[in-house]
Amino acid sequence: MLKYDIAIIGSGILGTTISYWLSTLTTLKICVIDKEHHEAMHASSRNTGVIHSPFYIDPNKKKIAAKSAFLSYDLWKTMAIQNEVPWLESGTIEVALNEKQHNTLEKYLNWGIENGLDKNELHLFDRNQISAKEPNVKCYSGIYCPRDVSTDYGILTHIVKNHSAQNKTDFIFNFEVKNIVDSLDHIKLIFENGKELITNFVINCAGGNSLNIAQKFNLASEYSHINFRGEYMIASNDHGNLVNTNIYSVPEFEEYPFLDPHWIKRSNGITEIGPTAVPVLTPETYDGCISNFRDIFYLFKYINKNTFKILSNSDFLALASKEFLSSISTTRLVNRIQKFIPDADPKYFVNKGTAGIRSQIILNDGTFMHDVLELYGDNSLHIINYNSPGATGAPAYSAYIITKLYEQGFIKLENNAKNIWNYEKLVDAGN
Repeated sequence: MLKYDIAIIGSGILGTTISYWLSTLTTLKICVIDKEHHEAMHASSRNTGVIHSPFYIDPNKKKIAAKSAFLSYDLWKTMAIQNEVPWLESGTIEVALNEKQHNTLEKYLNWGIENGLDKNELHLFDRNQISAKEPNVKCYSGIYCPRDVSTDYGILTHIVKNHSAQNKTDFIFNFEVKNIVDSLDHIKLIFENGKELITNFVINCAGGNSLNIAQKFNLASEYSHINFRGEYMIASNDHGNLVNTNIYSVPEFEEYPFLDPHWIKRSNGITEIGPTAVPVLTPETYDGCISNFRDIFYLFKYINKNTFKILSNSDFLALASKEFLSSISTTRLVNRIQKFIPDADPKYFVNKGTAGIRSQIILNDGTFMHDVLELYGDNSLHIINYNSPGATGAPAYSAYIITKLYEQGFIKLENNAKNIWNYEKLVDAGN
């Protein structure tokens, strides 16, 4: 039977970066377990690849997420340049369509400075200045952030995985956790293939399946979640350069943790619009509604009073209906883009882009949890609700997790291997 000091469940961008820090800063025997045949098969590859600057993140409600996004920028840039990973400095404009939304942008400007951005990295433009920058964008005003770039998080995760593996982390693929036996001195993981593994400590980074894993540890029983599929449409080659900057808009439903459809310049040269936020049964329902009978089981397992509360909320129902219509009608989706790019035309968008899924935790009062949830068991840590801009902040956030594990006595730190990133410098900057 395989035995490890720490087993990480999930080989996405978070689990892999945590394994990297552990492999460089400890002498522990570490493994990363995934039910798929390759790392970063889900949310870590199914995204737009944007390195987000945290000017739209409330520093009071999501301080760690904002700080992690800010600090991770240079870490990703160093890795991308050294490994010739695409790094498209496209910049981002977040537009306001009226005075009320303009007031939100003024708030964002203050948040950005508080989150660490330099004043030269954020510019509040009026409509004429936006038109001078992007003639085909029409709006009331906008924040221009030249710091935002597009890259490929799947490739970056693969590079981090290779560094971790060189430091003797074992990556174990095609192992899906079925059952867990949590004893006082160790944890036994039992897999769908009948094999077993013993570990002293588990770190749950299973993304959309993290709530399911936590509940196998008899934790997080008070929570439920809903999965939202983000769908994109690709602009034809002749019209992809209608606008050459990422264009976001102030969300219509600001109380919900979703972005309205936007215009994205991907690092591979493709232009997309999206996403929608369509409720789906599972964190892997990338197309259609139901793929097998397990989806039905999943539905009934996670429907509880929390779910019914949010499904009875009129604002949520209005959002869900709008998103559903945008999903089934390209014209409806493009109409939402036309509010700030009037020349966008439904006939420019024929092919679908890569869909991704956001799993959103629901609280007891029927509202969404906005921040990441960290739950500790006797011999485990569970990171749940780790959503956008999670990929942007993964290197710094995972270092923060390592620091917390050290401070709570779960691990000891020592220089074990060559670092591609400077842990001490990163921790000092985060304090």
